[in-house]
Amino acid sequence: MRFSHAAAKTHAIFDDEHMIAYAGLEPVMRLAQRCGLDALVGEYVQIAGPAGANAPAKLASVIAGMACGADSIEDLDALRHGGMRKLFDGVRAPSTLGSFLRAPTWGNVRQLEKVNRRMLARLASHTPMLPDAGTVAFIDVDSMQRRTYGYRKQGSGFGHTKIQGKSVLVRGLNVLLATVSTPQAVPVICATRLRGGKTGSARGAEPFVRESIAAAKEAGAGSGAGGIVVLRGDSAFYSARVIAACRDNHVSFSVTAKMDKKIKAAIVAMPESAWVTIEYPNAVFDERAGRWVSDAEIAEITYTAFASKKNQAVTARLIVRRVKRLNPRGKNGQEELFATWRYHAIFTDSPFTLVQAEAQHRDHAVMEQVNADLIDGPLAHLPSGVFTANAAWLTLAALTHNLLRAAGCLAGAFHARARGATLRRHLIAVPARIARHGRGHLTLHLPEHWRWQDAWLNVFDALDGPPRRCVA
Repeated sequence: MRFSHAAAKTHAIFDDEHMIAYAGLEPVMRLAQRCGLDALVGEYVQIAGPAGANAPAKLASVIAGMACGADSIEDLDALRHGGMRKLFDGVRAPSTLGSFLRAPTWGNVRQLEKVNRRMLARLASHTPMLPDAGTVAFIDVDSMQRRTYGYRKQGSGFGHTKIQGKSVLVRGLNVLLATVSTPQAVPVICATRLRGGKTGSARGAEPFVRESIAAAKEAGAGSGAGGIVVLRGDSAFYSARVIAACRDNHVSFSVTAKMDKKIKAAIVAMPESAWVTIEYPNAVFDERAGRWVSDAEIAEITYTAFASKKNQAVTARLIVRRVKRLNPRGKNGQEELFATWRYHAIFTDSPFTLVQAEAQHRDHAVMEQVNADLIDGPLAHLPSGVFTANAAWLTLAALTHNLLRAAGCLAGAFHARARGATLRRHLIAVPARIARHGRGHLTLHLPEHWRWQDAWLNVFDALDGPPRRCVA
């Protein structure tokens, strides 16, 4: 690629009042309107004081800014440019939105979480966001420590997180997330909770799990005849109360078991004949033997957990995966005398087969992709010094994530599984010129030969009535 003109003959001026930088906001916010976002906010969110006035318009401004890539309150000013006022009414200034975000109480944050749950259910009914959720669905629960730097930030404290595989203490706020997905669909967020930085993952897990299950079922999870819902979590959620919450709601569980003495004794008692090789990185399938030649093996036994707690004992399956430890000196001729293993135990009542249940539990790692999407978007920062403002920001980030996911499902198969940054780059950050013509009609003139124009028009056609496309 080369310049077609000299630098001295190149000029730039910001003076076009008909141009917009984010044409993708039109169909995305149309989807939010069709799902009744304004009505839900008006019904459930009641923020006291002048700052809480006109909550539907202010929340829509924050969500639209996040969809454009805003990760701070100041970035929300990206909405006020060019012809955006011709496309949207009621876009608020960042100072107004900042005052609004700082106004909610903790009760108001819970109201926003209710709006997110209702919106998820409506998005799932308007778009193919959770296909076959009534047959099989998975709820994943996880926490992450979002790093903060200001010592005056409310609730910040030192908590554990992993950096390059090592557990370290960092100052920040603790984010608890729950997602719902299906074997055909990527996860969407059904529940959020912001907590103090010192909070452990297990604190408040039981009520959060109950809330997550209710939200997932409202979105259609397990609604079919014989529908299966499985809740997956790491060892922080290995507790009698969490499992009781699952069983009370007729949901299966699959949680990583803590390697205590009883678990280790149960693993030692497993006979060698019980171990089965599985597909794993670097594994090879032996067609003659009909099995995998692999460094990973799995086995299961029946196990009773929490027997020491009165009336809380749970009997279910203990699935164990063992993987051979690497021997870095083997290449130098110092072969091992006998194999040593790393063990990973899973406590579950999953109705699936041994191989299926173990592989499905490993898929819990998809939560890291959701965390990465949020961190690469609105959750790059927790922008306020006020704890409840950051909690509201987290909930709106989750709602925006789901809205983009729904738009991606309307765009096509590729964008249904694309990352949030890809959705913003392909579908949202598309420049356009606005033209008005007879009887209040408005036309968006988008770039010619836009690589993803078919996907963009798929979303537009699904949400805007005829005439749908203009042919030059």
